[in-house]
Amino acid sequence: MKLEIKNLKFKCIIGILEFERTNPQQVIVNISFQYQFTKNYFIDYSKIISYIKKTMKKKKFYLIEDVIIYIKNDITKKYKIKKLKLQIIKPNIIKNVKVSLHNK
Repeated sequence: MKLEIKNLKFKCIIGILEFERTNPQQVIVNISFQYQFTKNYFIDYSKIISYIKKTMKKKKFYLIEDVIIYIKNDITKKYKIKKLKLQIIKPNIIKNVKVSLHNK
């Protein structure tokens, strides 16, 4: 099975610039992964959503790269996940452009 969570939007502290460290900014998170579904094993996507939001708000990461590495490692350890793809977008950091980073 493949699970996709698209356009998860919330505000958090993320970035290295002074104003990014004091003002929460909107981020958009997209995540998809494959896992082996069985009658007795499924993944509650609401828990994944909650985990991402809680982690990013609490940790106040400096770099998007750090977020992707941290979340990818943690989620793949907690669940039986294959081929996790994660994208984080900062839609308002620079006028008229959306900056994003994703893992391969």
